[in-house]
Amino acid sequence: MIPQQLIQSLQNIIGFEENSFLEVHHSANQITSVRVNNLKGEWVNSEWEFEIQEIQTNQHQTPNTKQNKNSIPWCKYGFYLNERPSFTFDPIFHAGAYYVQEASSMFLWEVLRQTIDDNTQKTVLDLCAAPGGKSTLLASYFTNGFIVSNEVIKQRAAVLVENITKWGANNIVVTNNDPKDFKNLQQFFDVVVVDAPCSGSGLFRKDKQAIDEWSIENVNLCSLRQQRIVADIANCINEDGILIYSTCSYSKAENEDILDWIIEEFSFTPIALQLQNEWGIVETISDKHKAFGYRFYPDKVKGEGFFIAAFKKENVANTLVKFKESQLIKTTQKEIDIIESLVAINENYFLFNQKETIKLFPAKWKQQLQIIAGNLYIKK
Repeated sequence: MIPQQLIQSLQNIIGFEENSFLEVHHSANQITSVRVNNLKGEWVNSEWEFEIQEIQTNQHQTPNTKQNKNSIPWCKYGFYLNERPSFTFDPIFHAGAYYVQEASSMFLWEVLRQTIDDNTQKTVLDLCAAPGGKSTLLASYFTNGFIVSNEVIKQRAAVLVENITKWGANNIVVTNNDPKDFKNLQQFFDVVVVDAPCSGSGLFRKDKQAIDEWSIENVNLCSLRQQRIVADIANCINEDGILIYSTCSYSKAENEDILDWIIEEFSFTPIALQLQNEWGIVETISDKHKAFGYRFYPDKVKGEGFFIAAFKKENVANTLVKFKESQLIKTTQKEIDIIESLVAINENYFLFNQKETIKLFPAKWKQQLQIIAGNLYIKK
């Protein structure tokens, strides 16, 4: 049963239609979607009634050029499945050939396409990353970027490490830090994604426990937590950098009100996105500062409840920022000789030691890695 307090709170929210909203939540329909790993190459699974004969090399093509009827229109590598298979018994799932991700949250790809375009050599932070859906999407988009995937909760960080490892990208660092630990990294990131902890009303259709845990008090508590999280990382974003804020909540206090708060507190300019009418996504505008947000209702889109907005950071003071760096533990020449006898290592990568393991990382991001090591706890 959907909480009546939630229904009442949404009555004046744009796009909310009570009858169809309740109907879709009371139905037994379950939507399953996956996002293919463009780093893993060609694969086919005919049991899902779609085939991917070749992963397209132009990852930034516009979504409406996709032909497959099961394609998710706002994410190039996203697909709907006709039914939910047993992922547990699928070896290519465990090999990281795809990620089971809710379709609405894949709209992050379209936000990146419209705000970043093809300039993907960026320093990127996914602040609240577990279990890893958005981080793996970022890895597929920023194939030549540097990605920090962070999770504050230790147990969830372990799950994040597992999923990032499966994905197989070579440019991701997983950290296990509180958002306040990032304050020393002023103007370090070009893109920051805050998929903020929220009251979870957008997950009611797929997670009945979320209904039991929902309350107006929890909404207000989450709103305060979201403000603290954004405040902790606002200064970490470069001038002309992008902040992307999202929740899986319908509540205005966690969405449009947060957008107004962000504009009041920091030098961010809201970004309007272009939508296709057939997508069913609802554009909303905040009360005070007319910031653009995008609502996903399950009676209008083929996905769950979701909210997302994007900002550009402007008018940053021109101050020289000096970061603390930690020198990485060098591999010995003997270790290098052994490794090179087994695998070819070109000049685009460098070796270092971490926790009795020899790591390989892109050489162009060595300094950024040293800065992260000097300021954060690296999980992997």
